[in-house]
Amino acid sequence: MSEPLPKSAPRIIAIANQKGGVGKTTTAINLAAALCEKGYGTLVVDLDPQGNASTGLGIEAAQRNLTTFDLLLEGATLDQVIRPTKIEGLFVCPANADLSSADMELIANEKRSFLLRDALRDKDVTLPPLDFILIDCPPSLSLLTINALVAADAVLVPLQSEFFALEGLSQLMLTVREVRQSANTDLRIEGIVLTMYDKRNNLSQLVENDARQTLGELVFATIIPRNVRVSEAPSFSMPVLSYDSTSKGSEAYRALAQEITARRRVKEQERA
Repeated sequence: MSEPLPKSAPRIIAIANQKGGVGKTTTAINLAAALCEKGYGTLVVDLDPQGNASTGLGIEAAQRNLTTFDLLLEGATLDQVIRPTKIEGLFVCPANADLSSADMELIANEKRSFLLRDALRDKDVTLPPLDFILIDCPPSLSLLTINALVAADAVLVPLQSEFFALEGLSQLMLTVREVRQSANTDLRIEGIVLTMYDKRNNLSQLVENDARQTLGELVFATIIPRNVRVSEAPSFSMPVLSYDSTSKGSEAYRALAQEITARRRVKEQERA
């Protein structure tokens, strides 16, 4: 187990990219499992109406009596919504298709961009010990994603190793800048993680080189490879670390968790 993080409020990380199929949910599930494996209590907030993070962590549709929709729009508190998973220290705030109508209902709410922030930072709610909260965002720059960015301390961006990968980042970065200027001045970029990387493919290497030249230290050293075990694990409703602990995908997410906890420890020490 790693050296414990300094005791403080959990670090809230929004996992966002408006492009679909880049590995947001896969990263949320497996990074959460890797953090828990290191002894850090972690909550995954499923903010995608598809509810794939909930399914991938073993929460069946019939078990989702209260969801993030209720948390945002029906007055439910976080302690009422979160559910434990089969992994010790890992919890999930589940989602279902009800969330697909949330944007329309949020428009009429004066606090529409701050609802998730207020729910996650409610000091009157008793929660299990948490070091991290990971928010799995939908594949769009919708009001749900804005809620995640307003609530978060930082943004982690999965970047698929494919042609045009960097082009989609500009709009997300612009949105992050706008949120920093208005609703969340403390929001930072946690980092960019390359996903679905195939070292045998010249294109993957070109994307990596381009990303590192353009974004520098924002790009994590860890690269998430294309790995059949990572793809198979969701069909068994478990993270790849539980499905095949020794796979290359599992090792990659452990390395990513190590980078993230090391960065947080440095930042906490700088503040001390």
